[in-house]
Amino acid sequence: MKLSDHKSTAAIIIFLSLLSIITHARTEQGQLFLSAPKYEVRAVWLTTLGGLDWPHCHATNIFSIEQQKQELSDILDKLKEANINTVLFQTRIRGTVIYPSAIEPWDESCSGTAGKAPGYDPLAFAVEECHKRGMEIQAWVVAIPVGKWNSLGCKTLRRKYPKLVVRKGNEGYIDPSNPLAAEYISRICAEITSNYDVDGIHLDYIRYPETWNLAGDKAKARLNITKIVRKIHTSIKEIKPWVKLSCAPIGKYSDLARYSSNGWNALSKGCQDAQGWLHDGIMDQIYPMMYFRGNQFYPFAMDWNENSYGRTVVAGLGIYFLSSTEGNWPVSEVVRQMYSARKNNMGYAFFRNRFFCDDMKGLYSFTKDRFNLYPALIPPMTWVHKDKPSAPSYIRKIKNDDCEAITWEAVTSNGNGGITYNVYASHTYPVNVDDARNLIAQRRQENYLTIKGEDNLFYAVTSMDRYGQESSAVQEEHTAGNIIKTSFIPNDGSKMSLPDKGYWLDADYIMIKSLVGTIVATYPYKGKYADISKLDEGCYTVYSLNSKGTAHRLGFILIKR
Repeated sequence: MKLSDHKSTAAIIIFLSLLSIITHARTEQGQLFLSAPKYEVRAVWLTTLGGLDWPHCHATNIFSIEQQKQELSDILDKLKEANINTVLFQTRIRGTVIYPSAIEPWDESCSGTAGKAPGYDPLAFAVEECHKRGMEIQAWVVAIPVGKWNSLGCKTLRRKYPKLVVRKGNEGYIDPSNPLAAEYISRICAEITSNYDVDGIHLDYIRYPETWNLAGDKAKARLNITKIVRKIHTSIKEIKPWVKLSCAPIGKYSDLARYSSNGWNALSKGCQDAQGWLHDGIMDQIYPMMYFRGNQFYPFAMDWNENSYGRTVVAGLGIYFLSSTEGNWPVSEVVRQMYSARKNNMGYAFFRNRFFCDDMKGLYSFTKDRFNLYPALIPPMTWVHKDKPSAPSYIRKIKNDDCEAITWEAVTSNGNGGITYNVYASHTYPVNVDDARNLIAQRRQENYLTIKGEDNLFYAVTSMDRYGQESSAVQEEHTAGNIIKTSFIPNDGSKMSLPDKGYWLDADYIMIKSLVGTIVATYPYKGKYADISKLDEGCYTVYSLNSKGTAHRLGFILIKR
């Protein structure tokens, strides 16, 4: 046989092998499409450095402030539609921050000028908007780099602590070997934890820079980084024990028996003992930056997963490689990594947001329309807190021809950061709350929900604490008295039509209450309309009120804009 014949035979064998793998993968993917994990971290890194992901305009007046806010709201809406549940929001950039800090100056990303406030608090706004959509937000803190040597962040830190910062080329870095390093970085994390309702602190670049010569004692260098991590963990847990500590280590922990990391790994190159942090309980989640393909991805992903010690492992996916200027990967490469992560009960995180929301090579459309068909909850931190919260009670349903609203009795906060609610719906009774396909709303802060669409749905509600522990479910009661059939009072989101008093109604005011009975507004009962533009969207009960304090229920109003 000629050499060319050997090559042809080998090529056929390789082709048939690949075809078998692809066929198996498609069958496997078809099965996975049918599955809907109830617990799965689905995250994006949202970069504020230089406005790479956000913001794309500078806040210099009331109009540009609103424009900047609206841009972030639009991004979060898009992430919500794709059932993304975690935003890693870059908060500390390079010795500068995007919130009013007593420790470090303002970054230039929001205002356009380093050291200048943008006229509002971007971090507070981001936290509120994420929670409004039932999404978690972690404050992404770049730990060791502090920017160009003469940048504001680096110069400010050098003036305060001259021996804390070292120069490498034209860049400044906090020296991990300096005992002050752990104290200083933990103060920043503690400030964020104290002042903001974040769900986590996410450490980036918590390692030695690759340009650093560590030819000496790497064990000591690893200990230096671990001391910083341990101090941060202690600091934030003392303030709010439910706040997660996570990090983004280099994507390969160390060399494997069969696969080399080619000199780029967390343990040796960056001196990040990330698996040791999981083992020691000082890290709740890890997001290894696995921006690789083939045998540089899958074996190392499994290594992380097999050494998670019960914590949450989230595979960081380098979707920027989809860009023609970065690597021009086919989207199938990322899709395969997503399936692999899900099959192995790992979450996934996209680096970075713009490449996802811009639907590069159809990745966003695939994620929204095929992969994330249903919401998912964040895995609970059972290693921190095991007790489950009390269940809510008594679901009541309000129906009309167009939609329905449900409300339930709230649960008293257990003092662990507050309670949110998960709502499930199904055409069968009782509603199976273990099936994520029935999950229609998660992490709701209010104890009501309006639903437009299908009839004959049954509902169940659970409460959830800040550790992610979920209560047992309260099921909708099968009683006629549990359902109020009504026509909602007409409104356009700004004005509500006032019912005609006729001759019988003795009333001077209109009183509007939330479904749990809290008075939210009162209006004079005169004219044809009442201004409701300042009320939040939702379902409310409308009462008339006379001078003697006697109230009569007039009906319900559903505000949707």
